[in-house]
Order: sequence, then structure tokens, then C-alpha cells
Amino acid sequence: MPRILLAECKQEVSTFNPGRSAYEDFRIVRRQALLDHHRRVREEVGGALSVFDQAPGVELVPALGASANTSGGVLSRAGFERLAGEFLADIAAAGPVDAAFFSLHGAMEAEGELDPEGYLLQEARKILGATIPFVVTLDLHGILTDRMLQHTDVTVAYHTYPHVDFFETGARGARALLRVLKQRLKPVTARVKIPALVRGNELITETGSIRHCVNRARQIEALPNALSAAVMWGNPFTDVPELRTNSFVVLERQPEEAQRMALELAGLFWQHHETMQVPLTSLADSIRQAAGVTQGTVILKDAADATSSGASGDSNAIVREIIRQGYPGRVLAPIVDAPAVRAAFSAGVGATIQTTVGGTVDPGRFEPLPVTAHVKMLSDGQFRSESFGWPWFSGDTAVLEVGPITLLVGSRPVSLFDRSWFLAHGLDPRKFDLVIVKSPHCEHHMFSEWCAMEIDVDAPGATSANVRGLGHTRCARPMFPLDAHVPFEPVADLFQR
Repeated sequence: MPRILLAECKQEVSTFNPGRSAYEDFRIVRRQALLDHHRRVREEVGGALSVFDQAPGVELVPALGASANTSGGVLSRAGFERLAGEFLADIAAAGPVDAAFFSLHGAMEAEGELDPEGYLLQEARKILGATIPFVVTLDLHGILTDRMLQHTDVTVAYHTYPHVDFFETGARGARALLRVLKQRLKPVTARVKIPALVRGNELITETGSIRHCVNRARQIEALPNALSAAVMWGNPFTDVPELRTNSFVVLERQPEEAQRMALELAGLFWQHHETMQVPLTSLADSIRQAAGVTQGTVILKDAADATSSGASGDSNAIVREIIRQGYPGRVLAPIVDAPAVRAAFSAGVGATIQTTVGGTVDPGRFEPLPVTAHVKMLSDGQFRSESFGWPWFSGDTAVLEVGPITLLVGSRPVSLFDRSWFLAHGLDPRKFDLVIVKSPHCEHHMFSEWCAMEIDVDAPGATSANVRGLGHTRCARPMFPLDAHVPFEPVADLFQR
């Protein structure tokens, strides 16, 4: 009867967000609670459970599950030490196991540790021993490091962006792990480093040019001797030494074949990499264009302050420009500002307050904006994701009206790629002339299919699609698009335990 350990640690960060993430920003479930939680949500561990539960004789050994409420800034040293300590202590307490399944993200960064996932796998390997197989699931925005690959037998990554295959990725990982156990495999991984940091609609896997890579990776995975294949284009905002795009293929054996296929995936990606950038419209021109639309709703995509990518969420840059230009329509704007929320709670619903909004987390980019605001609504910030049904939490939250501008103000960041936060507070985006969506993309049925216009705004922020201006100092160079005329001489590195 194989004993399989399950553990989870997921967070994505932006190095350029000056705020620090903390231990308290994670949802922590341990031991039996990990199983109970993941049998209710369709994430990677839940997908793995759907496979393991059907496998005769498998004994599940749950350890610690940690998942950040949303992306954020670099994890504090104290936060990582506590998180890693508990993660590894629960693994040590599990006793001898025959295999381990890890659900990780890949784009973590902590003070004093630029490869947290690699560290966790390295230390878990010391505890569990050199011989048992590790299978690791990753976000395709993860950063695939040498240390991670040295301690992993099979890596499995998402195939979709926007991400909809959390559950399926976990199931693929579990099936791979059972194959490795049953057949006593020693899988081989071929990985190709690709010097590119990419953004934009061409990365939408249903419609963009990246689909050619994803479709080919899926074809490879369907081969009898294949365990996994993917292209991971990383998170351009996690500025660590091994930040880049990677292709990889994991086969049961045949290292030369794995290398050939990984090189093929890398070549497909490189054919299209120059299209994988975002044409941006200046802040001033964005508002002028919006003012010219007389019917319907204009969506301004503020990817630079996308909390789901690691930004602070406290940008007031677009709101400030709206006020400066005297935009006449009704505006809906989300923002993170805990002091403004406290002021609203102190005054109460119906009160008029003098406060500032924005610039409380990232004051180097955003100066607090003075406003006179009517307190329309107060809430505890508890709501469910429209996209996935997961519980989300923005802390104490206030709806403030500043003339024709409605500000939805949270005490802590939440993901803003769908309408969940708006709708939970009685704010229907369709009833506004202009809506700020702090995300690099708008879900088609939630915004794109009904809005009059979408504009990608060139605003400041820690997750700007204008990656040249962010100030990378750690990633390898030359790197597209940070440098001109980037050469690509692909080499497929091999990893086998």
C-alpha cells in the first residue's frame, strides 16, 4: 500500500511592489483539513485527490497546505521562515512515505531566498530521502529553476491562460506519480531556457499565438512514453536570477527524444515571441478616447496595478487623470487603501468624509489623492469568486462616492480579473460609463462581449506590461524585450534523478 504525501505552497509576487507579504496573507490548512478543503474546491490538490481516491491501496498523508489570498509583494523573511518551518515540520511528522505530491506556484520570492520553491523541495528531499519520487505541479507563470528540477521527478504545469485547468493539472500530476510508482520509472526531463519575458493577448491560450506551443505540448503528453510537457513563460515581475521562459518535456526514458521535443517547443515559442507584447495607450489619451464614447461602457485595463500579478492595488493614477481631465461620465474604480476604509468606518454610512485615496502601499509611484467622499456602503469584505466559487477576502471594505466616481476601497488586495468584488457590493459594471479593471485581461463574458471599448492603459505600477521600465537587475541578460537583438541559441539541459 503506497503512502503518498500531499503538500501545497502557492504564491506569486512582484519584486517591484514595495509592500511585503506576510504569513498572515496565506490560507493555511493542515493534515486532514487539507483534504477536507481540497475536496470542496477545484484546485490542483483536489484534482490529485480525484485520481488518488480511485487508486486501490493508496494511503494519503496530508501535510501543510498554504495558498496566498492573492499575489503580492516579496514575502518577508519572518513570514517565509515561519511558513517554511511549518511546511517542513509537517513533512517530517508524516513519517516514511513512498512518494510525494507538491502543489507549488513557481513565482515566489522571499527576503533572503530568491528560489523559495527550490528551497522547499531541497529540504523536503533531505527529510524524505533521495529515492522516493516527487511530482510537482506549477503555474505556467512559475519560474522553473535548476534546483527545483534537481529534486523533482516529474514537473506538471498549467496549459491554460486565463487559468482554468487547476483541477486537471493536479489530476495529470497524480496520474504521472502513480505511473512512476507502478512502473518504478526514473523519468528524464529536458528543459530549454528561452530569453524572453512576455505579456499580452497572444498569450491567451484559446486564441493567441501561444496556442501553437500549448497544442503541441498536449500532443507530446498524449504519447505513450510521455509524462509531461509544457511551455512556462514565467512571471515577468518576479525579478530573480532564473527568470525567463522555459520549455520542458518529461519522458519515461529516451533522453535524446526528450531533448528534441523540448527544443521543438522552444522553437515554436521563439517563432512568435515578438508578437507577445502589449500595445499600450498613454494615460492622457486613454481618458480622451473614453470621453469620445457616447454610448456603452469603456473598460480601462490597468494591468500595471493588477493585484493578481503581484501589484499593490493602491494605484490612483487613472482616477487622478479622470479628475484632471474632467471626464463627465460615471466611473467605477477599485483601490486598496486601509486608512481610507478606517475613516469611512469611523464616520459610518451616509457620512461625508475628507480623506485621501491611493499611495498607501506604493507611495513612490502614487501620491495620495485628497477627496471629499460620501460613504455609500460598508462591508466585511467576505465574498466568493465569480470565476471559481472560492472564498475571497478584501478586509473591511467601503464604497465611496466622489462626485460621479464610485470607489470600491478595500483594506487588503484581492484578485480583480473578474466582477466578483464589484457585484458583491451591489455595483454592476454595466451601469457605469467607465470601469477600471486592474487586470491584464478581461474575461470575455464578463466584460469584453458587452463593453463598447477596451483600452490597455500605460499607467505606472509594479506589474506594468511595459516591462522595460520596471528596472530588472537580477534576471539574466540579454533578455527580450529588455534588450535589443537578443540571440537565442537553444540548448536542452537534462535532469534525471
